[in-house]
Amino acid sequence: MTDHSTDAPSEDLRALAAAYGVATDFWDFHGERRDASAATVRAVLAAMGVAADTDDGIRRELERAELAPWRRVLPPCVIARQGSLSTVAVHVEHGTDVRAHVRLESGGRVDLEQVDRWVEPRTVDGRTVGEATFPLPADLPLGWHELVAEVGLEGEVSSSPLAITPATLTLPSLRSDLGGRAWGLMAQLYSVRSRRSWGIGDFADLTEIGSIGAEVGADFLLINPVHAAEPTTPMTPSPYLPVTRRFVNPIYIRPEDVPEAAYLPNNQRTLLEWGAQSVQATNTETSPLDRDGVWQEKKSALETIYAAGRSRSRQGELDRFRAAQGPGLEDFALWCAARESFGAEDWPLGDGATSGAIAALRRRLADRISFHCWLQWVADEQLARAQRVAREAGMRIGVMQDLAVGVHPEGADSWSMRHVLARGISVGAPPDMYNQQGQDWSQPPWRPDALAESGYAPLRDLVRTALRHAGALRVDHIMGLFRLWWIPEGAGAAEGTYVRYDHEAMVGVLALEAHRAGAVVIGEDLGTVEPWVRDYLSERGILGTSVLWFEQEDGRPRPPEDYRELVLATVTTHDLPPTAGYLAEEHVDLRNRLGLLTEPVERVRLAARIERERMLAALGERFLLPQGPTERQIVEALHRFIARSPSVLVGVSLADAVGERRAQNQPGTDTEYPNWKIPLADGGDRAVLVEDLPGNARFASLVTALTHELAEQA
Repeated sequence: MTDHSTDAPSEDLRALAAAYGVATDFWDFHGERRDASAATVRAVLAAMGVAADTDDGIRRELERAELAPWRRVLPPCVIARQGSLSTVAVHVEHGTDVRAHVRLESGGRVDLEQVDRWVEPRTVDGRTVGEATFPLPADLPLGWHELVAEVGLEGEVSSSPLAITPATLTLPSLRSDLGGRAWGLMAQLYSVRSRRSWGIGDFADLTEIGSIGAEVGADFLLINPVHAAEPTTPMTPSPYLPVTRRFVNPIYIRPEDVPEAAYLPNNQRTLLEWGAQSVQATNTETSPLDRDGVWQEKKSALETIYAAGRSRSRQGELDRFRAAQGPGLEDFALWCAARESFGAEDWPLGDGATSGAIAALRRRLADRISFHCWLQWVADEQLARAQRVAREAGMRIGVMQDLAVGVHPEGADSWSMRHVLARGISVGAPPDMYNQQGQDWSQPPWRPDALAESGYAPLRDLVRTALRHAGALRVDHIMGLFRLWWIPEGAGAAEGTYVRYDHEAMVGVLALEAHRAGAVVIGEDLGTVEPWVRDYLSERGILGTSVLWFEQEDGRPRPPEDYRELVLATVTTHDLPPTAGYLAEEHVDLRNRLGLLTEPVERVRLAARIERERMLAALGERFLLPQGPTERQIVEALHRFIARSPSVLVGVSLADAVGERRAQNQPGTDTEYPNWKIPLADGGDRAVLVEDLPGNARFASLVTALTHELAEQA
C-alpha cells in the first residue's frame, strides 16, 4: 500500500499540481496549515490522466499543461456572466485570418469584433501560434449558445459551447405579512408514511404533506434526495449514495395512482391489493424500514401495470418523455436492465465492452429498458403532481429537492459518465470537530478538466432534470462546486487533499438552469468553508445554510440578529439527531456506543452539556423560556430563536415537530447504525403517519410558535 503521509512534494510537483487545481497544502479545521504528501498529489494527478511518477514525467506534463490552450483554436467551453465584460482567446497559426461569431440558442447570430491586442506568439509543435482576442457583448441573452471560429480563407470551422449565465438569481415574491420571508417543512420522505403507503413514504405522501404544510402557511417542503438506487435488492439505503443523481428512485411511486392500474382485470387488481396489504401492515411500526421488501412488492405490482399496456395517447406521452430525456435516460435504463439480468457478476458493461456489444445488449434487453424508462415517466408524473398541488394550495416555492454530492462508485452514472469521473479516487471530508477521523463517502468525483471538455453538459442535465418539478434546489456540500476532498484509493480519509473546480463555470451553470426553472437555490455551506465563498454565493443570489448548533462565536451561541440574511436557517440537520435527541445528548451516546469518539466520552459529554446550557441561557436572555421548561417548550423556543434572525427562509424538521429523538444518519458509519431507515415517530415510540399531522398537538404548537414569532419580527 502506498504511504500517503510522509513524503513532501517537490517544487516541480507543486507547480504541476497547481496547473490542475490540486492543493499541496491546506488549512485544517483547527486553523493550522498542513501539507499534502507527494504520494497523495501524484495519485490525484494520475486520476486526471497526468503522469507524475518521475521528475522527467513531471516536466513533460508541465509543458503539456502550459501549451494545452495553444494547441486548440477555441477553449473547450466558455461560461460568462450576462452584463460582464468577457473575452475569448482564439489560437491560430500566426498571421492567419480568423473570424468569430455566436450562434444563438434562438437561432440568431451575433458577429464578434476582434480587438487590437498584441500577445506574443508561441512555438507549439514546430508551428508559430498566435492569439486573437474577441470580446463577448455584455448584452448577449441568457442561454446555451455556440461560439464559432472560422479560420483562414476557406473558413475552417471550430466551435465550442457558450453559456451566458445570470449575474445573480432573484428570489421569488415571498410573504409580505412575514416581511418578505418564508418558512417551510423538512422531511425525510421515505420515513413519513400514511395508512396507504407501501411501507415507505412516497410521492402520494409528498403530495399530502405539501397540502398540510400549505394549510398552516408553509411555503416549501424540503425533502431528502430522491435519486435512484439499485433496481435490485439489496438497495443502498442512503439517499446520498445513489446510482444516479439525474433520475429518481421508483420506490417512491404509488402503484395504484398509475392511471393504468384502474383498468387492470379483477384478478390482477386483487394481486396488486394483496401486495400493498403485505407491506402496509408495517406502516404503524417504528422498527427500521425494509426497503428491500417494499421494492420487491412494488416492483412486482409495477411490472403488472406496465405489462397491461397503455392507450395510444398515453403511449405518445411516454414516447415524448423518452425523446426529451434523450441518451441519458436510455443509458440509465440500460444499466438498470443489465443489473437485473447479470447482477454484479459477469458484468457486461465493464471497461472492455465495445460499442457493438453494447448495441447488441440494448437490443437483447429492449423490453426491460422500456420498463425502466416507463418507471421514470410514471415517477415524473407523480412528482409533477406533488409540486402542482403544493403550489395550487398556496406554497410560494413548493417542493425543494436535495442534490447529493456524488454517486455510487459502481452505479449507473459511474458507468455512463466514466469519461468525466476520476478513477481510483473517492470524495470525502478531512477531520473536523464532529468527525475527528475524517469521512470517506466512497464516491468518485468529477474531473474538472473533463467537465470543461464536456461543456459542463453533465452538470447542466443534472440540474435541469432535478428542477423539472421543484421550486427550489438544495445543493448538498456546495463547496463541491469550488473544491472537493479527494482521497486516493488505499489512503485514509485524513490523507487526501483538495482539488479545485472552476467555480465560476459550475455556479454559472447552476444559476442558469435555476433561472430558467424560476427556482431558488440553497447551498449547504457548513463545515470548513473559506469566507469568500459565502460572499461569492450571496453575490450570485444563491442562499447559504445556517444550523443553530453550528452558529457559534467564541464557543457561545451566535445572536440571531447576526445570522446571515440570504440563508435557509434551521435548528437541526439530517446528520444530527432531532432536537429532542440532541438536548438529551443522544449525539454523544450514539457516537460513544459506535466507537466513533477520539476523545474520552466524559470530555465530549461535558462539552455537549456546556453547549446546551449556554444555549438555554441565550434563550433565557431573550425571554423565550418559562421557568422549568419542558422539552417541547425548549424545542419551540429554539425555533423562535432562529425566527428572530434576518434569514429569509426558516426550516422546521418534521422530526422536531412531532418529538422524534432518533437520528436518521450517523456520519462515519455504515452497517453499525440503521442509517436512513428510521420511520417518523414521536418520543414515545409511536409511529406518526401523514394523516396524524393535522391533529398532532405538538406539530400544531410548534407551527403556531414559529409563525407568531415570524409575524412579530415582520
